[in-house]
Amino acid sequence: MSEISEKIRYILQFYYEKGKNAAQARKKICDVYGRDSLSNATACRWFGRFRSGNLDVKDAPRSGRPITGKVDEILQKIEEDRHINSHDVARELNIDHKTVLNHLHKAGYTKKLDVWLPHELSMKNLIDRISISESLLKRNEIDPFLERLITGDQKWITYDNKKRKRSWSKMNETAQTAAEAQLVPRKVLLFVWWDWKGIVYHELLQPGQTIDSTLFCQHLTRLKREIEINRPELINSKGVVFHHDSAKPFTSLLSRQMLRECGWEILMHPPHSPDLAPTDYHLFRCLQNSLRGAKLTSVKDCENYLTKFFAAKPQKFYADGIMELPEKWRKVIDSNGHYVLK
Repeated sequence: MSEISEKIRYILQFYYEKGKNAAQARKKICDVYGRDSLSNATACRWFGRFRSGNLDVKDAPRSGRPITGKVDEILQKIEEDRHINSHDVARELNIDHKTVLNHLHKAGYTKKLDVWLPHELSMKNLIDRISISESLLKRNEIDPFLERLITGDQKWITYDNKKRKRSWSKMNETAQTAAEAQLVPRKVLLFVWWDWKGIVYHELLQPGQTIDSTLFCQHLTRLKREIEINRPELINSKGVVFHHDSAKPFTSLLSRQMLRECGWEILMHPPHSPDLAPTDYHLFRCLQNSLRGAKLTSVKDCENYLTKFFAAKPQKFYADGIMELPEKWRKVIDSNGHYVLK
């Protein structure tokens, strides 16, 4: 082992103990010793060794053919294609499959299910997300407005209106019939608006009914009345800061005119950004988890379930969802506009 290699290993050990990851340690080392002084695969291999509890930076004495090269090749293949199968790695490098798994495990690799992204963000999308996040973050620091924020969205709620039944029939009779259309699960559209204190207003549309600009404006009229009744402090202070996504019914000319008549300030929201919408990343995520396994057989069942669900959540639940926004904005800025995933 050369003097410079030994020095680099000690530096890797130092950064490991400081809580850095392999990529961060490699960058700092390459900034000093040159970009070719340490490969990413080698840094990952040593960090894997340290995580296993072996902090010795010297090579252990061994006989036979050195396997360091194979380890580097294994890690290089993983870095080139994160979806590659470990059996394919073993076959291509002509080594035992268990050897591949052992070295990947030591380097800290494990198989994880890919996370679906809401949208393939363009460069303009990334720039919009950064600029809007920076603007909102700076504004909230100067003049906090989150306690004036009312946000919401729409969500389909599915229910099973009928199930196929068994009926008694004689041996030579055919089974009783039922129309197939009646056996298909139905769905109803939920509209919900809320703030840091709780639910302000929610309603279910008629089964099969979808939202358009006219219906949305009627909905806004009812929401405005509920705000005046349940949140009079917003009317009497600086006013409502209204937040919704860029769905067409929300941004049509008719809807924009109605919102101006309401006198509400519309908060900027970048397109394709459910990770910056509290209803998506907080309220609906929790609601969806709750609905798994729920037995809903009618629109009335849906309404009762939703009313109980919203009422059962403490005020802190709603406050946490709204007050997480500044941290979301910071993460978008720090990640150069990319999605903030939990």
